[in-house]
Amino acid sequence: MTERKSLYQSPGIAGKRGFEDLECYKLALHVMVGVHKAVKVLPPDEKFDLVAQVRRSSKSVTANIAKGYGRYHYLDSLHKYSIARGELNETLSHLINARVLEYIDQTTFESLYVLIRETEQVLNGYMAYVHRQKAGAQEFGDKKAGENSPEYEISEDEE
Repeated sequence: MTERKSLYQSPGIAGKRGFEDLECYKLALHVMVGVHKAVKVLPPDEKFDLVAQVRRSSKSVTANIAKGYGRYHYLDSLHKYSIARGELNETLSHLINARVLEYIDQTTFESLYVLIRETEQVLNGYMAYVHRQKAGAQEFGDKKAGENSPEYEISEDEE
């Protein structure tokens, strides 16, 4: 793993701040910044299509890591981290599209590819750690909290 310059200086005390201390969050920030720089070269007709989608998905990675960190029960946290991982892979898919369409060069693509895979690996490791800790399970059990789905009835139309 490559040592990277911190993109964000929190006013809090290191190790006691929150989600911004997570390595997966720090790497996801690098992904987001790299994506935003890379898509500046895309053609104007992609502004509201590929550019918007890849930028949104890259931002969603950091947002879902933060959301997961803010959850009390480990299963709620893991759900958000899983969404973050999905958004990370969506970001990669958009970058593959940009490369195949020859909007970005191979060097830029490879750099972001390696960074995304590193971020995914670190996120997977953090998810495994959260799963082992099972925070909130003593108080609420191992069932995920959520709303019951509505019940629907299917009836035949009477004429």
